[in-house]
Amino acid sequence: MRVIFMGTPDFAAEALAAVHAAGHEIAAVYTQPPRPAGRGKAPRQSPVQALAEELGLAVRHPVSLKPEAEQAAFAALGAEVAVVAAYGLILPRPILAAPARGCLNIHASLLPRWRGAAPIQRAIMAGDRETGIAIMQMEPGLDTGPVLLERRTPIGAEETAGEVHDRLATLGAEAIVEALARLDDLAPVPQPEAGVTYAAKIDKAEARVDWSRPAEEVDRLIRGLSPFPGAWTEIGGHRVKLLGSRLAEGGGAPGEVLDDAFTVACGTGAVQVTRAQREGRAPQEAGTFLRGLPVPPGTRLGA
Repeated sequence: MRVIFMGTPDFAAEALAAVHAAGHEIAAVYTQPPRPAGRGKAPRQSPVQALAEELGLAVRHPVSLKPEAEQAAFAALGAEVAVVAAYGLILPRPILAAPARGCLNIHASLLPRWRGAAPIQRAIMAGDRETGIAIMQMEPGLDTGPVLLERRTPIGAEETAGEVHDRLATLGAEAIVEALARLDDLAPVPQPEAGVTYAAKIDKAEARVDWSRPAEEVDRLIRGLSPFPGAWTEIGGHRVKLLGSRLAEGGGAPGEVLDDAFTVACGTGAVQVTRAQREGRAPQEAGTFLRGLPVPPGTRLGA
């Protein structure tokens, strides 16, 4: 099948690799332009562009798909279908209509739950016990199109967004290959109106840990924002990201460190921090972190 692939991050790169390996003809790969990154702010290619060039595929990275010339160039590729995964640009109606069999989106939630930009993080932060991948026929609304197939997976009690992301990337790659192979047989299922939720983009203000919240909420915040942007607190004047946690026994003043195992009291209950990162340092398991920045019992975090 002649395919246009549209995606940008690692999540999309795994799908691109799978579509290519399945033998589809990839007419072009659309991705976000290189962005300044690192300390030197040198332009860095997206993971999708890097993989596409390694595979010898044509790459395009327009800053917008609204100009008529861009839309004409897209249509001129003569694709049967477009595969979209975390691309980062809105697709205007002429783009959606150009492929003969439409545009298929690989979405990291069980639609209609968690439409929008941050479905993995929001699912964990909300305490969802299950998530998955939906292969959706795209239409102008925000993730409103009918679903062709889905893959489900549980969310573990101590899993981070990064761990769930990696599993969903693999499921998404498998699901899109299956969807392309079965495109003639799959019946689009309209999304129900009940159960719609929106996964708003993560705001930086959300990332600071409020230790007065219940332990369940603090634990889900830490895991839901790991590895990026990372929930954070202050310890002795140091800004520290908390990248792993679990619920623990204990109680005390909110933010009080209760023991040498990095158990911290919340508004109700407590969490044990299992992984942390100081500014300018690599992430560390809690034991290693505490040897570099001791946090004795009685310390108040965030104060």
